[in-house]
Amino acid sequence: MISKNYIKKFLIRFLIVNIIYFMVKLTIDHDDDGSAFDATGIFYYFSAFFLLMLSWEVNDWLIRREMRNNINKGLDFTNGIRILGINLVIVMPIAALLYYLAIFELGHICKIDTDNPWLRFRIDFFRAVILGFAAILFNMFFFALQQKKELENTMNKLKKEVVTSKYKSLKNQISPHFLFNSLNTLTSLMYEDRDLASDFVSRLASCYRYILDNREEDLVSLEKELTFLDSFIFMMNVRHEGALSITSHITVDPKEFVIPTLSLQMLVENALKHNYFSKEKPLEISILSIDKKSIVIQNNIHIRKKEENSTKLGLKNIKKRYAFYTNQKVEIDTENGYFKVSIPLLPRDIQEINVIKVS
Repeated sequence: MISKNYIKKFLIRFLIVNIIYFMVKLTIDHDDDGSAFDATGIFYYFSAFFLLMLSWEVNDWLIRREMRNNINKGLDFTNGIRILGINLVIVMPIAALLYYLAIFELGHICKIDTDNPWLRFRIDFFRAVILGFAAILFNMFFFALQQKKELENTMNKLKKEVVTSKYKSLKNQISPHFLFNSLNTLTSLMYEDRDLASDFVSRLASCYRYILDNREEDLVSLEKELTFLDSFIFMMNVRHEGALSITSHITVDPKEFVIPTLSLQMLVENALKHNYFSKEKPLEISILSIDKKSIVIQNNIHIRKKEENSTKLGLKNIKKRYAFYTNQKVEIDTENGYFKVSIPLLPRDIQEINVIKVS
């Protein structure tokens, strides 16, 4: 069964053949009126059609054969030259035979009247060789561009799979760590304030429902992320009573934007992890929207004295996840005693782009 892609390719080539034919016909000098519908015109049309299509089909076949024999190598300069040579070796004798028969043996049918048949033969033959050579080069160049594009798409997918794998690993780390600390807090609350303990359990359930419902999603609406963050902030404030202040001021419509799943939570968790805080020196975390462009998560800096070497895996993960959807950068800055991370707001209908290099 003929595929749609082949039909499309054939129609494009058919159009190119017609354009080439009518351009070349202007260079042919005959004693007749040169009509496209006389015997001579019909012969040159079908010969051009046959030879160009033959060159393309043979070239396609040679490229496919080369790809099967060298799966990991692809089309490079060396095998490209070899394919071009074999292609010409196959097509040139056929072109020579075709024009020889038309001029010397079937001249009365093709009506190719000329005072010098050999000159006519050489002109037609070399014209066919040059056009065939150009068609083969164009076809190989087009294939090389397609090969490059497919390779880039494959690399993008592989990079995304790696980033997604790291992201899932981060989420798997968040879940048990978060649950363990939350259960410890809940144990204390059950003896101190049962109403607060009940509210704490509801928020904990809400957080885990969010994590489970979106465990396969790379992007979620800002509205969902903020709802989850609200429960998370409540639990952190209960757990670190008086030592933590987390505020948010979002002025954009959260339904109109998306962000990578758990990105806000990871950035808040990052501030908690790397800073010392107490009731005497509380940690202040602010979450702000800047116009309709970005969200800034900032905190005052109280670096832990015995902090372990940071891998910065969370920040790298967020950067790379953003790189699949936008060229806008995740900006990290430290000034006036504050650590700031600015993440772009993505439109709801965002699509993936080619990955750009992320340092």
